[in-house]
Amino acid sequence: MVAARYLPPWFSVAPMMEWTDNHYRTLARLISKHAWLYTEMLAAETIVFQKGNLDRFLAYTPEQHPIVLQIGGSNLENLAKATELANAYSYDEINFNCGCPSPRVAGHGCFGVRLMLDPKFVAEAMSVIAANSDVPVSVKCRIGVDNHDSYNELCDFIYKVSSQSPTRHFIIHARKALLNGISPADNRKIPPLKYEYYYALLRDFPDLRFTINGGINGVNEVNAARGEGAHGVMVGRAAYHNPWNTLGHVDTAVYGVPPTNLTRRQVLEKYQAYGESELRKYGLKPNVRDVIRPLFGLFHSEPGNGLWKRKADAALLHCTTVKSFFEETLVAIPDSVLDATVGEAPSGSIDTFSKLSGLLPPPYSEREQEALYA
Repeated sequence: MVAARYLPPWFSVAPMMEWTDNHYRTLARLISKHAWLYTEMLAAETIVFQKGNLDRFLAYTPEQHPIVLQIGGSNLENLAKATELANAYSYDEINFNCGCPSPRVAGHGCFGVRLMLDPKFVAEAMSVIAANSDVPVSVKCRIGVDNHDSYNELCDFIYKVSSQSPTRHFIIHARKALLNGISPADNRKIPPLKYEYYYALLRDFPDLRFTINGGINGVNEVNAARGEGAHGVMVGRAAYHNPWNTLGHVDTAVYGVPPTNLTRRQVLEKYQAYGESELRKYGLKPNVRDVIRPLFGLFHSEPGNGLWKRKADAALLHCTTVKSFFEETLVAIPDSVLDATVGEAPSGSIDTFSKLSGLLPPPYSEREQEALYA
């Protein structure tokens, strides 16, 4: 059940390793008040073994709510301890990673997407996580792994996990994962998207909640997916590489909130105050480069963007404060860009999802479900 004090997770920003850190999430929240934000995946072992240094990994500003902690792991004891330790930080949901195809994750320790081949363990893990937390739990997964990619196999996974644990929310990346040595980047491009699997899950598991993920880049696509029945939509790289134009329309176009006339200049003023307060909080880290990195997509496709990035590269070699970095670089951006509001949401008909009704796989039958336990 979603925390009542927040609007539903109709739009969420995907957990992305080394990207959706505290700095990025601060920027994202300055632009959108209602998008649900996810942390990077944190290994349960990291939380357990950094017990005396948890703020560095788990702390965030109160403004970041609603926020979901994503954890990964394959050791039930560590998952239990990590969840218990995270309770003090009051996340709004705990998400378990069963979708990451990175060899660093899927190989060593056998977690991430490989866990889709072991739904019994995932159910145990979700039960342990739920037992040690007082917030809802969810699973993020793919639609399959290697040759285990039939719709029925996906349904087997969903059915076993949901029937043997308290899990009622699944985030479905609508591509399978290939664990044959291709890179995580190729795993986001080579396996074809099969949105029809997602919509078939809505049909076959009406008591569960599903968020769709993969290949969705803007609010018009988000609203098209929701218009065809999607419970929620998760956007990844577009929200990172083009935050102003992606997140800037979420509150108005997805949540129906009146526009605030926010400008990039206002965002940067608030972000500067945040950045200065964060610098060198943990010894030498974070440095100016760490804090500035999420801003590199803020002027996507705008006049002055190329010059700003060149000035930024030079300034990062010697600037020791966020203020001095901005003073040296923002002269490249015209006032008309800094002071413009996000404007109207992009329009246009998106028929990607409306064409799927005739492509849905046959229903997952109760007979097949019962056979699993015969």
